[in-house]
Amino acid sequence: MKNQYKISFVAILFVGLVIGLGVGIVVDTPVTSQTISSVSDSQTIPDVYTLTLGFIPVEKADELTPKAEALKSFLEEQMPGVTIEIVVPTDYETIIEGMRFGHIDAAFMDTGPAWITHQRTGAEVVLAEVVNGKVNYQATVWTLADNDSINSLADTVGKKVAFTSITGSSGFVRPMGTLVTEGHINIEGDDIIALEQALKDSFEAYTFAGGYKAALQLLLNGNVDVAFGSDIAPKKYLDLEDQAKLRPVTIIGPVPSHVFMVSADMSDSTQQSLVNALVKLNYEDNNQILTDLYGAEALLPTTTEMHIGNFGTFIDTLTGLDQLIIDKYNKSK
Repeated sequence: MKNQYKISFVAILFVGLVIGLGVGIVVDTPVTSQTISSVSDSQTIPDVYTLTLGFIPVEKADELTPKAEALKSFLEEQMPGVTIEIVVPTDYETIIEGMRFGHIDAAFMDTGPAWITHQRTGAEVVLAEVVNGKVNYQATVWTLADNDSINSLADTVGKKVAFTSITGSSGFVRPMGTLVTEGHINIEGDDIIALEQALKDSFEAYTFAGGYKAALQLLLNGNVDVAFGSDIAPKKYLDLEDQAKLRPVTIIGPVPSHVFMVSADMSDSTQQSLVNALVKLNYEDNNQILTDLYGAEALLPTTTEMHIGNFGTFIDTLTGLDQLIIDKYNKSK
């Protein structure tokens, strides 16, 4: 059906309510565009003539730029009189400083850098990506199926553990941040050295494996007692025989999907006009533009606090981690 939506208005409201509660939602009920006219068709007029959009940093800008140009053309059709300029950087500092000083008006961003941008510039999340029908995935603790000594996140303290990387969302930030906020681990200091010392003091041994598959392989080989990662990592990276050797100890909580942010200086009318235009990417006729960019199926209206506020507290808790997260995405190094 022409202009059919891939997510329903009812689902939008429902997901919007539960994002803040940390619940993963499957969104897959198609309805017609008329059903959601109150979301995308409200009459707003932008009060600017130019908008500059930033994109998630990439090493080879020439690969993303044609996809960004397709979005530019679409937005200029939806917002007559407004010229869209695009910035495809190799690092997040360009976007953060651009938003701080008014050179970049809005941007697609990863979760961690988005929270840091919000903290440093006041920029706000207005849309979240829907991927595989959900706005988040679940950080999970994994151990061997025959290991009955680990039955909670707290039980991992004092054990040999494998994180994915020190900036991994489900493989470090969420589990370590939860251990700290729940009082199982104490960080004595306010910098990255203090965080590293807390790791040494809290585990028999720890390693940063480099990814989900590597962390799970260390677990399967008996090198560690625990591997931290996502809820779908074993299914994605291991064969059925190895999957059967593992068990999920506990689901720690959600890691939010990528977001679209607007600068703190953007007016309400321009923000609403831009959001209205971007939501139309959910229409069947326009959806390929969105999926080509980052593989998302839809964009869901939300706020910074609802989508990443809870997760952001873990970044704040892990001292010195914010700059490491920003540096992680520096593709010029």
